[in-house]
Amino acid sequence: MKNTKRNAIAIVIISALGYFVDIYDLILFSIVRIVSLKSLGITDNDLISNGVLLLNMQMAGMLIGGIIWGVLGDKKGRISVLFGSIILYSLANILNGLVQNIPQYAFLRLIAGIGLAGELGAGITLVSEVMTPQTRGYGTMIVATIGILGAVVAALVGDFFDWRIAYFIGGGLGMMLLVLRITVYESGMYASIKNLNISKGNFLKLFTRYNLFIRYINSIFIGVPIWFIVGILITFSPEFGKEFGILETISAGKAVMFCYIGLATGDFLSGTMSQLMKSRKKVIIIFISLELIFILLYLFFNHSKLLFYVLCFLLGVSGGYWAVFVTNASEQFGTNIRATVTTTVPNFVRGAVVPVTLMFEYLRNFVSLKFSALIIGLLTVIIAYLSAINLKETYGKNLDYIEKD
Repeated sequence: MKNTKRNAIAIVIISALGYFVDIYDLILFSIVRIVSLKSLGITDNDLISNGVLLLNMQMAGMLIGGIIWGVLGDKKGRISVLFGSIILYSLANILNGLVQNIPQYAFLRLIAGIGLAGELGAGITLVSEVMTPQTRGYGTMIVATIGILGAVVAALVGDFFDWRIAYFIGGGLGMMLLVLRITVYESGMYASIKNLNISKGNFLKLFTRYNLFIRYINSIFIGVPIWFIVGILITFSPEFGKEFGILETISAGKAVMFCYIGLATGDFLSGTMSQLMKSRKKVIIIFISLELIFILLYLFFNHSKLLFYVLCFLLGVSGGYWAVFVTNASEQFGTNIRATVTTTVPNFVRGAVVPVTLMFEYLRNFVSLKFSALIIGLLTVIIAYLSAINLKETYGKNLDYIEKD
């Protein structure tokens, strides 16, 4: 019993640090994008096009990696994913610090994205399976809250160190984490089905069985507004500042930092609320409602630089149900496909930034920046509401079961 409890605590801590490294890398690239491209000889006119290429390669890697690591997590075990993904990420990031041209940079962003994609899903799956139904919400809350703070560290490292050193630091953090992971062992739930002759990690089954597909797609849609906030409202914060008539220049770096501090705060609040209210579903609906309120305030009641940054923080708080969102996805499915779902869902939500930004750019041909964001924001929130309503409550659910063929 004591060893089981010790393993659960170790898994929570190591999963939190794994997610910390995940967020560190995602934000670090945004911070060092311009300085790294300029050092490789890219001129101002080509910064955006090359930056988009590298970002898309990273996101493509996360989508591909989400599927690969998710399936492996159900076929080979959760621990194998934690080891394999961090090794791949660490090596890719160290090599990122050595790139000499754009093709090398793009290829390594793809590999780093593939590596990172397994971190959160495998960690949350393990935490959900080793903790009791009544306490696992606290475990996933700790993972998300500590992990989000990787953005703050990335901002500081990106400011104080050369971009190549910043990548070396990320790779070094991954290698240190690899050593810590030797101390943890597989969840009992997965161990009990590992050698059974049943279907495990069948990704296509999520699209060929109606009841699984509905649960899966709804689990994805409830998280899309979070990345609308990050991918549109925060990423393009300097442009929105001009649109709102704010005379002082808005710093994208500061907007990102305040938003991620808000996300960490929101994850702590939503995780605690879900435990106290004994409901994932109610908390998700409450935070989606807050997203709607703060999106409207951001777009229509912005008059000063200070208020702008305050609203970036509040938008982050409203989007801080990431921990509950991923926990909900994990709790919706059986042990033989749980890692596949828990790993692919957050990566598909991140990948949703691509169609969301494309729609945002398309609408700008017909309406202003503000109203383009309003239309997309309302669409993502409405879909998230409907998805949340259609999902079953999972708080306290016994996860020791399989999805039968």
